[in-house]
Amino acid sequence: MTLRIGDLSRRLGALTLLTGILAVTGCAAPGDLRGTNDLGIIIERAKGAALVVDTTARKPLGQVTGLGDLSHASAVYSRDGRYAFVFGRDGGLTKVDILTRKVVKRVVQAGNAIGGAISQDGTLVAVSNYKPGGVKVFDSATLDLVADVPADYGPAERSKVVGLVDAPGQKFVFSLWDGGEIWVLDMVDRANPKLTKFENVGLNPYDALISPDGRYYVAGLFGEDGMALLDLWHLDKGVRKVLSGYGKGEQKLPVYKMPHLEGWAIAGNLAFVPAIGHHAVLVIDLLTWTEVGRIPVHGQPVFVMARPDGRQVWVNFAIPHNDTIQVIDVPTRKIVKTLTPGKGVLHMEFTPRGEEVWLSVRDTDTVMVYDTRTIEPVTSFPADKPSGIFFTDRAGRIGL
Repeated sequence: MTLRIGDLSRRLGALTLLTGILAVTGCAAPGDLRGTNDLGIIIERAKGAALVVDTTARKPLGQVTGLGDLSHASAVYSRDGRYAFVFGRDGGLTKVDILTRKVVKRVVQAGNAIGGAISQDGTLVAVSNYKPGGVKVFDSATLDLVADVPADYGPAERSKVVGLVDAPGQKFVFSLWDGGEIWVLDMVDRANPKLTKFENVGLNPYDALISPDGRYYVAGLFGEDGMALLDLWHLDKGVRKVLSGYGKGEQKLPVYKMPHLEGWAIAGNLAFVPAIGHHAVLVIDLLTWTEVGRIPVHGQPVFVMARPDGRQVWVNFAIPHNDTIQVIDVPTRKIVKTLTPGKGVLHMEFTPRGEEVWLSVRDTDTVMVYDTRTIEPVTSFPADKPSGIFFTDRAGRIGL
């Protein structure tokens, strides 16, 4: 075969082009490439740091420092799971790249903050604040301020904000602890945010949750028995009380730690919710929003969390019972296992498909991993005063 000069030139040109493409795309060794879906962070509250962890290898990959006061911290993720937005007690909002394990940007946006949420499309991050009370919304790419919503109520009063969640339709929903109100913030037009306010929803809403389908917002009420329910499909119907008087006629215990409703458990048409001031988990029928059962437990529940398949519910407790975990079998509604991992079990997080659960045990500086089928420990590793555990599968879930 005779190769003409023109053919050789074209082939050399194609080879040069291919080499250029490979150089631009930065072909890396296989060990340098990875996804984010089996990663997460664990808050090390005393150090103002976070461990980046691998849930497949069950080990830490490294630490990110400089995150401020994390005595009460939470986190949400960008849509691709690469960036964690960490909300600190000192009002700090920190964007962390979990692949490079570096701080991208940090802003101190308030004096005292309690948590945050990321919008449905991932472009906005909202923070709920105690001082000054209100919600601030930031651009998730730049952390530039987009909206400032003071939680003003009454003649000249400002409320602490709690229970901030994201909702479908580019909305954020939150509650006013002092004002007894629920507000819906519509950010479809970020230059012209719209507020819908619901007043007199109950005394001192202390935390809230949104159902996994994004339809129902439920706020727990500290000042009275019961919860406030808002159907986001039908805002015109307003807020109604549900489970009113569930503790009526019973002696309520001192509350040592507020339950976290964002950790409620949903299994089928049932919800398992911590009963504030009682040693019990309430079972709620989600079709009627009525109590259909009550499970006595070891102490005052803090987190009541369902395994992803809904078959089990894991419960941790406030002091003096915070060394204990109880596992509830959903079909029988019976406690099938009581564990004592150690003092200060602050948080639980299931792996995305639920085969394991990770526990932060603060007072022993340990993270423990349990097999949820056998309910036996698999491994553990050290962490400095661990608290919140946040895996990247939260990126695709409403309200987390």
